[in-house]
Amino acid sequence: MGQVKVFRALYTFEPRTPDELYFEEGDIIYITDMSDTNWWKGTCKGRTGLIPSNYDIVEMLFTQPNIELNQQNKLGDTALHAAAWKGYADIVQLLLEKGARTDLRNNEKKLALDMATNAACASLLKKKQGTDAVRSLSNAEDYLDDEDSD
Repeated sequence: MGQVKVFRALYTFEPRTPDELYFEEGDIIYITDMSDTNWWKGTCKGRTGLIPSNYDIVEMLFTQPNIELNQQNKLGDTALHAAAWKGYADIVQLLLEKGARTDLRNNEKKLALDMATNAACASLLKKKQGTDAVRSLSNAEDYLDDEDSD
């Protein structure tokens, strides 16, 4: 199997046949086969299907030089906030691997962890925040006594 390319849908795509893949604006799509010049094979939300290669729906992520993973929208949400809120643990993992920050708060003062809608996303974010906290506060245990810790 070739390299998987990651895209974000710019528009909702309504399939015309059962073998086409439905996705909504903002969804993350994994393209696994681009060998056909007219149709790409992709996966979105656990479903696999075909996407017309000429349909102006996707932009490639993570391969762009100088991509800003931590860009915030008008609500202050980052891609990590959105992935956690939608419950996409695989996307949360990918964003964390690419260096997405877990300490950014949206306009409602919420972290991506606060937005997590499932245990898998929350666990990944807690684990990442824990390693970041250990790096920046390596002597934290010196400041806490047993009564203050959980």
